[in-house]
Amino acid sequence: MLHQVCLKNVKMTNFSFKNLAEIKIEELRISESTVLGLDIGDKTIGIATSDREIKIASGVTTIFRNRTERDFKLLKKSIENYRIGLVILGWPLQMNGLAGSQCEKVLEFAQNLSSFIPGDLAKWDERFSTKVVDNLMIQADLSRRKRKKIVDQSAAVYLLQGALDFLNHSFVK
Repeated sequence: MLHQVCLKNVKMTNFSFKNLAEIKIEELRISESTVLGLDIGDKTIGIATSDREIKIASGVTTIFRNRTERDFKLLKKSIENYRIGLVILGWPLQMNGLAGSQCEKVLEFAQNLSSFIPGDLAKWDERFSTKVVDNLMIQADLSRRKRKKIVDQSAAVYLLQGALDFLNHSFVK
């Protein structure tokens, strides 16, 4: 895959992302699991979750990061009442489609996350997610202060909804 070519500085372990096309959505529904969506930034983590039918994404919260184990404990606390069967991580590809330094950061985060949260981890192209959400909030005439509070959570909803739509479309075939 192209993204592995650019990931030079990440120490690879046995961790790997699940291919979203291979996810069996019906198994998630039978187990009454939900899907978690994470928009991982340098300063914040936006969190969204699906309904039990795995069709609709909803925002949960935003965590302000300090890049320690505390981030994972806060994340785990934020989602402990959800039965997580799959975690979708926003995969911040560059405009040319290659993975860059932000993908390295997400991969490192995912490697650490895999020991804190049950379920498979998959990635979803999140290019433009924050920008699209920010533009929608501007059109809705939200103030900059209000936008700042919810933009990362909303970006997590946006990327998770895209992944859910993909999963549901794949299941129909």
